[in-house]
Amino acid sequence: MSRGEGPKVRRRLCSKPQEESPVQPRGLLVSNKGRPVLRVPGHKPTDWEKKCLLWAGHFKKPEDIPEVVSIDVIRAAQTTLRVKFSYVMIALTIMGCIVMVIRGKQAVKRHESLASINMEKKAQWKEEATQSASAKP
Repeated sequence: MSRGEGPKVRRRLCSKPQEESPVQPRGLLVSNKGRPVLRVPGHKPTDWEKKCLLWAGHFKKPEDIPEVVSIDVIRAAQTTLRVKFSYVMIALTIMGCIVMVIRGKQAVKRHESLASINMEKKAQWKEEATQSASAKP
């Protein structure tokens, strides 16, 4: 190897010189920078995907949805719905916590506590156990 030349590949079993094939794999394009770019084919959305597109706000009416939609648009709609659903779950969790705090404060006003409820249950179980023990002989 001399200076200025790249490494050469030697093919010992093939006498045919190496050529670069101009045929590219299907679905690949070459950008102006020389890198391969994937071409996204169209996708016919299912009924569920159409609902996702509507709920996510990508389209206003079902008639506005085209026959063929990009996969990226469907994934973006599903991601938007996923985020909206998580926001709803967060809001419901916070509301549930607030409701439980309110109900706990109301129980304190009625002088109810878990300790008193457990003591009452244990007293009732002891009473039932003594009644069943006295009834057996």
